[in-house]
Amino acid sequence: MSKQTGSKQTGSDLRPLFEPNGVIVAGASTHPGKFGFVSLHNILRCGFEGPVFALAREESEILGVQVLDSPEKIPHGAAELLFICTPSAVNEQLLRDCAARGVKAAFCAAGGYSEAGPEGIEAEQRLVAVADELGMVLAGPNGQGITSPPANLCAQITAPYPPAGSIAIASQSGNFVSSFNNYAINAGIGVSRSVSAGNAASTGVIDYLEWFSEDPATAVSLIYVEGIEDGRAFYERVKPLALKKPIVVLKGGATSGGQAAAASHTGALASNDAIFSGMARQAGIVRAATVEEAFEAAATFATQPLPKGRNVAVLTTAGGWGVVTADALTTATNLDLAPLPDDLMAALDEKLPPRWSKGNPIDLAGGETRDTIPEVMELVARHESIDAIVYLGVGIQSNQASLMKSGEFYPDHGLERIVSYHERQDARFATAAAELSASTGKPILTATELAVAQPTNPGVQATRDSGRVCYPTSNRAVTALDHLAWYASFVERHGKDA
Repeated sequence: MSKQTGSKQTGSDLRPLFEPNGVIVAGASTHPGKFGFVSLHNILRCGFEGPVFALAREESEILGVQVLDSPEKIPHGAAELLFICTPSAVNEQLLRDCAARGVKAAFCAAGGYSEAGPEGIEAEQRLVAVADELGMVLAGPNGQGITSPPANLCAQITAPYPPAGSIAIASQSGNFVSSFNNYAINAGIGVSRSVSAGNAASTGVIDYLEWFSEDPATAVSLIYVEGIEDGRAFYERVKPLALKKPIVVLKGGATSGGQAAAASHTGALASNDAIFSGMARQAGIVRAATVEEAFEAAATFATQPLPKGRNVAVLTTAGGWGVVTADALTTATNLDLAPLPDDLMAALDEKLPPRWSKGNPIDLAGGETRDTIPEVMELVARHESIDAIVYLGVGIQSNQASLMKSGEFYPDHGLERIVSYHERQDARFATAAAELSASTGKPILTATELAVAQPTNPGVQATRDSGRVCYPTSNRAVTALDHLAWYASFVERHGKDA
């Protein structure tokens, strides 16, 4: 059975894995469907700037890289990372030969190890023993690979390659590495590192978390786990890490069906779900229920300040959206729909028509002028009684503009001018939300279904360009904010220096 979140790499420096000076691909292939081709292609395609070497049984040329038939032909110290696509039978000697050339870390994408039965378990144990003997970091085996956008590194056997950002990903399933990286591309919220732990024979999720906690490029860690071999050891190691930087977890095997699937998928023993939830809460780990919730929580931690309290104001350009959001806030565990104090109500009266909602949610009642939304948002955000804002309605004007632009009457009849105005306004509102959040230190979350219905909408695009998530529903924005509020409370109770 794989070690899963166990490890023998405690305290190891994983820099050669994520920021190597050069990379060797072992098992390079001329066949574009083979892992040995795809991994080499991805490293070259995504702009890694260090030297890239290819090893195979026979010398040739692949993608402009001269293929070598022996590690001895690689200059000593020219490559710190070995990416293994060769069969298990040759990999122990491969580690020795490459260590002699200065390799410090290996990612083993090859299968045929503990997931393959008793003989595979023995082969995996021998591989780990050799890596330990050599002092080499070993990731995998049976893993998908690594992305490290700050180093322009995409050493993996599949797409995608995410934009650079501050979310670090470690997963016991390679598929979820792909899922999270795809969400990063869609949301425009980037990744610092991602790694598929594979069988985690030597380096487990907790080892990656420890390294991420000291990684300047990382602001938040996002992990997927199915099983934990030693829950107590994991808890003791993860709790101080959660106080340094947020950790978001998605756990598989929450039900009997999921546990059976986990066992057949990776050989993992899925932990008791109730016990896992209790451990996560005590350790300060944010647990998400779904893959989109997990990514959006991590992306929100990466891009929004932590709220200093529970009081949330809803700013909406339409009443129904506000009602649904009020419901979500009322049922949230760590948030309150804030009552509006008299002085804030009076200030809003001066900006809004008499028919405005006179409460929270703050329904603008269609009374917006050119400057209403930024001015009202600033009044609310700067009031000491408000800790966070959920803003609804960005993109409405641009949606109308889109319809105008697509018709036979455009650009005449004054349509070109009004279309331009609508698009500028929505972009302005989104930018104002981000700037106001930064200046006040309060989270301001923007939500609209146009995030998925019309992703090129100027309001949606400006939200993403400002470095923030544009949530497809207000419920999802509230869920993400609820996670932030819970974590902020945890840190306040336990102290950052605990």
